[in-house]
Amino acid sequence: MAVTVETLEKLERKITLSLPLAAIQTEVDTRLKKLARTVKMDGFRPGKVPMNVVAQRYGYSVHYEVLNDKVGEAFSLAANEAQLRVAGQPRITEKEGAPEGQFTFDAVFEVYPDVKIADLGGAEVEKVTAEVSDAAIQKTLDILRKQRRTFAQRAQGAAAQDGDRVTVDFEGKIDGEPFAGGKADDFQFLVGEGQMLKEFEDAVRGMKPGESKTFPLAFPADYHGKDVAGKTADFLVTVKKIEAAHLPDVNDALAKSLGVAEGTVAALQADIRKNLEREVKSRLAARNKQAVMDVLVAKAELDLPKSIVQAEIDRMVEGAREDLKQRGIKDADKAPIPAELFTAQAERRVRLGLVVAELVRTHGLQATPEQMKAHVDELAGSYERPEDVKRWYLGDNRRMAEVEAVVIEGNVADFVLGKAKVSEKAISFEELMGQA
Repeated sequence: MAVTVETLEKLERKITLSLPLAAIQTEVDTRLKKLARTVKMDGFRPGKVPMNVVAQRYGYSVHYEVLNDKVGEAFSLAANEAQLRVAGQPRITEKEGAPEGQFTFDAVFEVYPDVKIADLGGAEVEKVTAEVSDAAIQKTLDILRKQRRTFAQRAQGAAAQDGDRVTVDFEGKIDGEPFAGGKADDFQFLVGEGQMLKEFEDAVRGMKPGESKTFPLAFPADYHGKDVAGKTADFLVTVKKIEAAHLPDVNDALAKSLGVAEGTVAALQADIRKNLEREVKSRLAARNKQAVMDVLVAKAELDLPKSIVQAEIDRMVEGAREDLKQRGIKDADKAPIPAELFTAQAERRVRLGLVVAELVRTHGLQATPEQMKAHVDELAGSYERPEDVKRWYLGDNRRMAEVEAVVIEGNVADFVLGKAKVSEKAISFEELMGQA
């Protein structure tokens, strides 16, 4: 039997379907009889509850369940018959005035759009490149040394300078009154590393053990302590101890302490280079993939299914709530989060998802098992126990689905870069890593 599909607006369609009430009732009776064999009710032995009692107690819920199932089956069959790609869930409405013995309903739904992608040969994409320099290796080595620094007390009379660890007592007052968190004894911090507000560091820098100083400190308006944010306090600080930092020498002992198997400086530098090159490769891929996705969004023409966009908005709102919970925000479940904040981003994500899916479908850009295995191997390579990480990925379908998505996006990026007009731009390691 041919299915009549009515076009309402753009991607919205409607199908009217009927189900014989007799078939629905037969299925209801079958399920009630099955339920009667196991249901437990006071006053009856298991399996001995009369059918009329079971029907009275469970008849409505079973009928609702059967109707949902039958409607879903009928809609699915009709959509397949009409070769429709349904987006989201249909809205079901019972029709009045149905023929006797029939349950008739309208199913209003959206279909996935036709995606038109302009000729990619005319697209211009800027592809960035970057190299791991010797300076980058040295900077990483300096960071590793800094993480393992030790401290020794300076000679009496030496002044505090950047890099020193100082021990201080301090007390702050606003309008002559102490405030919460404004006082501490034997408090330690590193001068010049941004652990304290600038005025505090500036005041301590140059002081000697035993010296005290009073100075004003203006708290920023966005300071995390709301009681003092935007206010100015007067602080009394006393320096009790100053310790100079000592960085370990770059030698074989340092290499061994960092877990380098060969235990040599050359092996340590090679290990740093390998890790930095892995990170550079990952960041370049992400940045160039983003450039490709921007081109695809600009080159594609399609209508967006409202239901899919709404589902994405709902997912993003839920993600925002979860983020608030993780931050310890009270009543995060009730926090007002305007859905319209996410509309533009959700529309872009849906548009991009549909365009990528179309390219994958029409050009065979699916992820192969070999590609997925290679990606997992690469992810695991940066860990001390790669085999454990591989098992962690391979043993979870959700994680492997994420791996598959990344590989597919990479395939799409490579496909587009192979078609488009590509101009290469070399950038510095620092710019790529976000340090410039």
